Amino acid sequence: MLNRLTQQPPDALLALIKLYDADPAPDKIDLGVGVFRTESGATPVFGAIKAAERLLVERQDSKSYLGPEGDMGFVHRLMPYIFGDRHDSPLLGGMQTPGGTGAVRLALALAKRAGVTRVLMGTPSWPNHAQIVADLGLELVAFNHATPDGVADVDALLAALGDAGEGAAVLLHGCCHNPTGVDYTPAEWDRIVAALAAGTVLPIVDLAYQGLGAGMEEDAYGARAVLAAVAEALVAYSCDKNFGLYRDRVGALYWQGEDADSVTRTTSNGYALARAAWSMPPDHGAAAVRLVLEDEALTADWLAELEGMRDRIRSVRQALAAHGTAGSLDLTPYGRQQGMFAMLPLTPAEIAALRADHSIYMAGSGRINIAGLTPGNIDKFTGALAAVTQTVVA
Repeated sequence: MLNRLTQQPPDALLALIKLYDADPAPDKIDLGVGVFRTESGATPVFGAIKAAERLLVERQDSKSYLGPEGDMGFVHRLMPYIFGDRHDSPLLGGMQTPGGTGAVRLALALAKRAGVTRVLMGTPSWPNHAQIVADLGLELVAFNHATPDGVADVDALLAALGDAGEGAAVLLHGCCHNPTGVDYTPAEWDRIVAALAAGTVLPIVDLAYQGLGAGMEEDAYGARAVLAAVAEALVAYSCDKNFGLYRDRVGALYWQGEDADSVTRTTSNGYALARAAWSMPPDHGAAAVRLVLEDEALTADWLAELEGMRDRIRSVRQALAAHGTAGSLDLTPYGRQQGMFAMLPLTPAEIAALRADHSIYMAGSGRINIAGLTPGNIDKFTGALAAVTQTVVA
């Protein structure tokens, strides 16, 4: 029966990694893979995580099963950072998941069980969002996320909410939008939550980059506003980025119900879906996060390290914006956007020319990882942009 399977295309980003690795150019630039990088190009382990891992070695006395819910100490310790003053509400429930991807997958599977048949999603979005929606057999209803001048197209979202009807969910990026870097302002979130409160659409907030935008509190504004305005919502959370735990797959899914019975039923369904999908999530990374958040000194160290990451990302954005233009491209909007990603309005030919002529590697969509730029290579990058856009367009 396996011979009935059709060949699937290779992952484009993984192919890009191989091309970059094979390039002998000493000044090549990798803007493809979505991980944080220091100015030296490293993706280090947080010092706070290293300290917590040492504590795990010393204190952990068993590797026995935890169950489909995972480390609930980890789940609860995160909640004040995500939900603020409402973190101890009896209308909130949660569980650990294998990374933010597992949280999004579980959120959409729960939504489907609850009767959702369509998912509203701003495009462009993280490519795996659409793949998960399709794999679950849900209909994807796309709306435009950003305008050409680099700000959020809130009117398109509001129109999609107004036309949604019954059986719809909306997938919203909580902050540091991937791939555009275009976030909603607090005033725009207020308009969005007013529309959600007036309708029947189930909100699903993907909060994958808290702390890498404006700050931990500021980046939680959208998720908190949504939960304050509606009776039911889902929040998918990732620690892969803001704790640097990419390969350890550390995430959580939270839900808000209209009453205690609803929370209990959602919890039971979440556990059942997780048991069938991955049985239980990996423990090590979540246990390390829990130990960080249980210790005031380690928490302070983590927040300081996160602030350093945020400052580096912001400094790169400011440096890009300071260049003004590069060929036909206006770089100033990237200074007011947030997070690690940005979308360059380049043609496939221009992206190919950047790779072939300048050893600059980025996704075929034009998405770049801002953290791949440094004071040592940003002039080369903007110069290459100018050369390629002028040459290819002419």
